[in-house]
Amino acid sequence: MTTTERAPAGAGAPPASSAAPTPAADRAPGLAATNASRTAWLLVAVGVLVLMLFVSLAVGSKTIPLPSVWSALVGAPGADPNDVVILRDLRLPRTALGLLVGVALGLSGALIQALTRNPLADPGILGVNAGAGFAVVLGVATFGVVNIQQYIWFAFLGAIVTTVVVYLIGSLGRGGATPVRLTLAGISIGAVLGGISSGITLLNPQVFDKMRYWGAGTLSNRSWEMVGTVTPFILVGVVLAVVAVRPLNAVALGDDLARSLGAHINRTRTIVVIAVTLLCGAATAAAGPIGFVGLMVPHVARWIVGLDQRWILSYTLVLSPVLLLVSDVAARLVLRPAELQVGIVTAFIGAPVLIWLVRRRQVSGL
Repeated sequence: MTTTERAPAGAGAPPASSAAPTPAADRAPGLAATNASRTAWLLVAVGVLVLMLFVSLAVGSKTIPLPSVWSALVGAPGADPNDVVILRDLRLPRTALGLLVGVALGLSGALIQALTRNPLADPGILGVNAGAGFAVVLGVATFGVVNIQQYIWFAFLGAIVTTVVVYLIGSLGRGGATPVRLTLAGISIGAVLGGISSGITLLNPQVFDKMRYWGAGTLSNRSWEMVGTVTPFILVGVVLAVVAVRPLNAVALGDDLARSLGAHINRTRTIVVIAVTLLCGAATAAAGPIGFVGLMVPHVARWIVGLDQRWILSYTLVLSPVLLLVSDVAARLVLRPAELQVGIVTAFIGAPVLIWLVRRRQVSGL
């Protein structure tokens, strides 16, 4: 699938003023075509995220009214001790992990789409999540790893190896790594690794018991220890994404033009690959292979703000955890008092979105 370049439309200024040119920023202004409107909508998105954080704390097998949530969080006199235990030991780490994993999945999807200029790319479609998941299953089955401090390194290894393999396979033949080739290579590699992972878990009941819920993507029964383990890796990945975002605007125009504008292509690719590995590896180790978040949210961001990667990543940073928290809350309500895994809900939402994107005559330009 290819996209056509469009002439600059004179969109609003980027979020941070700079004398350096941003050639990709103004080719498609999006719904919010001015700096002021983009900022206003971003503030609205932040408000929605804050609301969803409180809803995630309030909703579950036991509904806690929002005033009681606040009282329990601040330790106000008269707060129900049971509510305090539920919030601080169960729902707070779950909500915090949902925030972190949402940020990681959304940013990694936006980075992959910008780097490959493939509007259908995300960690799931390119097989990165499947590679990280396969490495974790292999570590549990072969080396007996049992906690996140151990298997998070397997997730990183699986993510980086899969990213390299998919890119190499997609680069074979005349024309190099086109969006369609990368997508097909990623889906193929992901399917193979997913099948092997399923075979290992089915042949080893002990592994299957450990991986049953994790393999579907879940935020339930997560501890503060797990949150503390993945937080540094995700924060480093976010910092690297911020570092890479400016040259990605030039990379979106093609390698030759990007070099003429002074962008360091290889350095940018290296930074993006490291960022995606940290983000996907940490998110997959903590919550399992959750798909479609990194595909949908960058499209929504581009639809709102246009093609400036700085604005896209800003919106993705906020909207991705909103989507994941909404899916997690829905997963708790569908079979209440039991619950679905959040990965099932995101797949249920994401599959129709993917079909719609593929059938569009023009996918969001990159």
